[in-house]
Amino acid sequence: MRMRTLIADDHGIVRSGLRLLLERQPDVEVVAEASDGVEALELALATQPDLCVLDVGMPRMTGLQATREIRAHLPRTHVLIVSMHDDERYLFEALKAGAAGYVLKREADQALVTALHAIARGEPFLTNAAERTLIRGWMEEGAQGPDEPLTAREQQVVKLIAEAHTNTQIAATLHVSEKTVESHRANVLRKLGMRDRVELVRYAIRRGLVEA
Repeated sequence: MRMRTLIADDHGIVRSGLRLLLERQPDVEVVAEASDGVEALELALATQPDLCVLDVGMPRMTGLQATREIRAHLPRTHVLIVSMHDDERYLFEALKAGAAGYVLKREADQALVTALHAIARGEPFLTNAAERTLIRGWMEEGAQGPDEPLTAREQQVVKLIAEAHTNTQIAATLHVSEKTVESHRANVLRKLGMRDRVELVRYAIRRGLVEA
């Protein structure tokens, strides 16, 4: 049985490379491509793939945020994160979000297919033995990883604010009212002890929600 797969990356060349690599596999069928996290979620809901291959850093909604939403709505759909970040913070957050695997982009040509087959067998996949040990210990001990003061929805709002979206645009993207967006923004500023968008942008960059 072929693994129906969705690919999401905001760089067209990267998406093409991933698609070419995956379509060489007789047991993989690419059913959709997305250029940002919101589109990835929408296409996942529409196509209900077996696997979503998501880049970490995407516009409107990060790969980690999209992972949370996809796993919440489609618990049978697995998610594989592809990232340029060799950083335990992203590993912790990927697993907390529900990802089944984490592959570094620089290793994707060797590791991506192996990761797909591992996930198809119901096994988690990381590209480095030390990382596997680190995460296994975290999962067994119930550690929470690096602290994140904001809720998942508040992180979404911060990301969109940092990307210069208006309240109206954010409300449309998240399917909430503008009043709700304003409430989230106020809560975020209060929690973080910040005053304006400039400080939020700096925070978003530090937390990997947007790229500098």
